Amino acid sequence: MARQAERSALTIQSVLDAARVLFAAHGYDAVSMDMIAAEAGIAKGAVYHHFAAKRDVFERVLDTIQANVAVALAANRAPVATRATARSIARSVGAYLDAALQPAARRILLVDGPVVLGWQRWREIDDRYFAAGIRRGVASLMPEEAKPAEREAVTRLVMGAIMEAALACGEVDDPHAIARDFVAALEKMLSGVQSS
Repeated sequence: MARQAERSALTIQSVLDAARVLFAAHGYDAVSMDMIAAEAGIAKGAVYHHFAAKRDVFERVLDTIQANVAVALAANRAPVATRATARSIARSVGAYLDAALQPAARRILLVDGPVVLGWQRWREIDDRYFAAGIRRGVASLMPEEAKPAEREAVTRLVMGAIMEAALACGEVDDPHAIARDFVAALEKMLSGVQSS
């Protein structure tokens, strides 16, 4: 039984690795399940045994990339006892955008992700990995007497700005310039929140 589970896990990982390469290089629409199976070196039936549809493979690939980005960001996060600053939050957002703009991730996360999965599902996955960190940062940034509703409003504004920046970065030829401009503007905006 353990061997079967191990073989299954290896097959799934092979499918995801192959799909990630293909989706990043060609985009969702240009990739077929046949291509994924061939790239993984397995039969198409083995792909369908683990994934009902190409969209399911794509969602799992996107989710894995988001999880990897979140792990990388967590490794660079300041200790919990450290109070967040506008600069530290903006830098964390900049690190997220840098990771999301890597060639192997950009097309999947920012170009095809919202279209293939739909805005709501794409946002749910993004929120799962990043909303709690933004919420903690904003809460730490704001005055202690700030009402919970105010903190939530600022958190939602920041999350919306991050999503808009990520989507804008997915649409242009020089996404790194857009990301730099966005991070600078976000720091200024958060400085206003911090000083209020």
